[in-house]
Amino acid sequence: MKTNEPQRLYRQIAKQIQGLISSGEFAVGSRLPAERDLATQLGFSRPSVREALIALEVEGVIDVRTGSGIYVKSLGKKKSTPHSALNTPAQWGPLEVMRARSLIEAEMAALAAEFASAQDIKAMTAAIKGMQKDANAGRIPRDSDIAFHMAIANACANSVMQDTLALYLEARNGPLFERLGDYFESPVSWAAAIAEHQEVLDAIASHAPQRARKTMQKHLNQAHKRFSASWRSAPSRT
Repeated sequence: MKTNEPQRLYRQIAKQIQGLISSGEFAVGSRLPAERDLATQLGFSRPSVREALIALEVEGVIDVRTGSGIYVKSLGKKKSTPHSALNTPAQWGPLEVMRARSLIEAEMAALAAEFASAQDIKAMTAAIKGMQKDANAGRIPRDSDIAFHMAIANACANSVMQDTLALYLEARNGPLFERLGDYFESPVSWAAAIAEHQEVLDAIASHAPQRARKTMQKHLNQAHKRFSASWRSAPSRT
């Protein structure tokens, strides 16, 4: 008996869009409807449609031109991705990952505020300093950002939490995350993120669990908003 392998939601949406392209609904060279209109037409949320569009861009099916629109680049090719590959963190939808992180890491921050040692606080402080140093040098401070969040997980003294967060952070190395970062990560966005990290650290260092929970939720919800911003706010690319 052959069973159908489940697909991630953004892959299902991408398949629908590619079907419309193949059928001639959207011809090669034509502009797709605006993201909001496309979400309404297909009956899905804008974040899920955005993930689908990014997947299609990575595959060379569409071309996102900031300030102009999203254009059909090619009919694309049908390709079968092994189920095992679809289950890797690299294939997780970036905006879905952020939503999951806002729930789980908020509780991690609250626990860290209760149990963090002086050494844990020192590790978080060093990570923020590393972020600031990289940002000032014009580098994306991704490694230091990861170090900060892992330092919080380590402060919880729970290996399952540490392993879970490590998987979430591994997803940032995936092609969808990287492409979204190309559009929406900038010196301004990282300056905001660093300030949010500092708020989280201040709450943890003050051993204030409720404040730590709220500041972490705020940070990850703001990150989600930054990656969900209008394409027009992204820098134009040639």
